[in-house]
Amino acid sequence: MLGWLLAGCNPSSAPPPPAWNAGKLIVAVPEAAQGAEAELAKELVQLLGKFLHTQIELLPMPAENISAALQGHKVHLAAAPLRSKTSTTLRFGTPYQTVREQLVCNSDNPLPKTLAELTAANLTAIAGSAQEMALHEAQKNFPTLQWQARSKLTADKLLTEVAEGKVACATANELQFADARNYHPNLTVVLDIAPPSKLAWGFPSDADTDLLKQVDKFFTDIQKNRTLPRLLDRYYGHHNRLDKLDAAAFIQATNTVLPHYREMFEEAADITGDDWRLLAALAYQESQWDPLATSYTNVRGMMMLTEDTADRMNLSNRLDARENILAGAKYLVVIKESIPERIQEPDRTWLALAAYNQGFGHMEDARVLTSRAKQNADSWSDVKKWMLRLNQPEVYITVKHGYARGGEAVVLVENIRSYYEMLKRLEPDEVSTSYKLTKPLRKLLRKH
Repeated sequence: MLGWLLAGCNPSSAPPPPAWNAGKLIVAVPEAAQGAEAELAKELVQLLGKFLHTQIELLPMPAENISAALQGHKVHLAAAPLRSKTSTTLRFGTPYQTVREQLVCNSDNPLPKTLAELTAANLTAIAGSAQEMALHEAQKNFPTLQWQARSKLTADKLLTEVAEGKVACATANELQFADARNYHPNLTVVLDIAPPSKLAWGFPSDADTDLLKQVDKFFTDIQKNRTLPRLLDRYYGHHNRLDKLDAAAFIQATNTVLPHYREMFEEAADITGDDWRLLAALAYQESQWDPLATSYTNVRGMMMLTEDTADRMNLSNRLDARENILAGAKYLVVIKESIPERIQEPDRTWLALAAYNQGFGHMEDARVLTSRAKQNADSWSDVKKWMLRLNQPEVYITVKHGYARGGEAVVLVENIRSYYEMLKRLEPDEVSTSYKLTKPLRKLLRKH
């Protein structure tokens, strides 16, 4: 059984670990503040522990401490997004993700044209990050390139400083930028700072070759059985879905409209067990939190329910905001309960949302097509590819329920994923907060 032990992050305070195959694998991982990077790393390490049939001890630490922890033999490996093949003091495993490393600046200011223009006065990077490794690589071609390396900082906070004008430019990968631009529309990518990073886990230079082989086999297996692509889609698949105006409008509505209906979403969450922020994200995607919304197909209300669904959920007035929210939330539960029990979260919710939009039968048709293609019909990242094809005659004539606007369902689910992630930041846990509408966001909204 896998044991999870959270420990401190000071690599100099712990004694050298015992052999990796002595019953416990000690792994450095990003701190929780690193967001998706940290969550993905922990989930991959959990799978590795099961693969090796060993206990795992996690040592969360900032990026700048990881190299020292490896070289000092304080951990067996680092499950962190390191730029592989860029160090003579470390070894790297199989690359598991490729991302572009980019120069991100504030578009309100004059923008640099080349890396040669950048100095420590106008460029900042997170110490020990893959982006700083990329800058070291770029420095070979641009000897005058300099930067300020900042410790104990997340990409989110660094890019916020760029947006606020505290820092001129910073480095970030494409996924970090895609997330930050939802909140800061004045951020812009100027150029790529180096060839894309092939991210991999790190090991001491004298790491046991058997451990390296086992980890390589682990990554080969999860790539082959598509566990790795599904995890990458889970954590990053919804990035780049919203454009700047959509994100700005959502933040404004979160401050001005959502407070009038939040208690209704919380009540629905208490009844159904779903996160109120997920229900609010669904309602925003459907109606922009307009209780009187009506489509040309006569779908109505906050959760945009059809007449048949309203009848099924005993809803008499679809334009009553509270009743509509409760009915929509309960209907989502009905769909979830119809999905095979083996399907785990969050895929269970994403599949249910697709069925909410297009109907359970069409969602099941997409799962059938996925199975025929020998892909995972229990994974949204696989099913959505076939959901998109339900409007193609050569495809929909082969399934029970025929034609469907599958692309509409995919857009709905991916947008909800984005709105939900934003709400989890804007409204963390159960504490009500108000995300400040920044000047760039207000400026963007005034234009439209």
